[in-house]
Amino acid sequence: MAKGKTRKARSNGGGSKDGGDSKGGGGPKSRAESRSGVSGQRQGPADGVYEVDTGTAELISDDDNPTGWLLKLNGVQTSHVDVVDPLRLEFEYMAWMARLIESHWGFDEKLRALHLGGGACSMARYLAAAYGNARQVVVEIDGRLAALVREWFNIPRAPLVRIRVGEAREVTESLTDESRDLIIRDVFSRQYTPVALTTAEFTASARRVLAPGGIYMVNCGDSPDLATAKREMATIGSVFAHTLIIADPPMLKGRRYGNVIIAGSDVPIGNDPRLARDLLGGGVPAQVWEDVRVRQFCTGAKILTDDEGLVQ
Repeated sequence: MAKGKTRKARSNGGGSKDGGDSKGGGGPKSRAESRSGVSGQRQGPADGVYEVDTGTAELISDDDNPTGWLLKLNGVQTSHVDVVDPLRLEFEYMAWMARLIESHWGFDEKLRALHLGGGACSMARYLAAAYGNARQVVVEIDGRLAALVREWFNIPRAPLVRIRVGEAREVTESLTDESRDLIIRDVFSRQYTPVALTTAEFTASARRVLAPGGIYMVNCGDSPDLATAKREMATIGSVFAHTLIIADPPMLKGRRYGNVIIAGSDVPIGNDPRLARDLLGGGVPAQVWEDVRVRQFCTGAKILTDDEGLVQ
């Protein structure tokens, strides 16, 4: 849930305008309430700061999109949701993930997806809309946040989308072999992913859970030196036969902090010419590098392991 690029959103400075509690039971009227004339009853999202299990969640309406909302957790942008159009992904890295998924599976396929890290469930909402036969589990460590997100964003109910409160590694290690087609890891503590979710041992657990032809996809946030991203590339490459990365050119040239999508599979991925064209034509043009180039790029990077206390 690293910081992503999105449209300008409006903050009310925190807290609720009508003096209601910050846990979501009260708070300012949502735009839906204002438009419908309903008073005294919350319907959907409302600007404000809400207490959650891991700190605070701030919900901010998008001035440029009347149906858009930005979610911040402990001050960090984590998700953007369009409550009317779940196919609209404002964070560029999520749009890149969607393009990769679309290049690998047809829309009529019954995907079994596991999302590690929930946030506002933007990717789960996208998959539910784009892949009507998908069955998804979202793992979110913050139970209060999960309840609020369900309340705010009209997420499809189980079995289409099930939100499981728990720690991502523990849940992954508990799952049956070959029980998922797609695993998306988007877990952050502030700007970086917890090390326990980046190691070769954890990556091997993810591979065990994937069915043949499945994809393990991670959102890696990193600084311009790309040291963490290269180590993640090397680690995923040590477990999977085929890898790819997706990022915008300034990020790959070490010019800024940002997001790199890294994916692994037991089959070739990223070789569809349409994927490269779609990525270049997006709001933030990006490049896709296939396996050989990825392995060259991360040559010399040390594989992450469980016996390492922190990313060097």
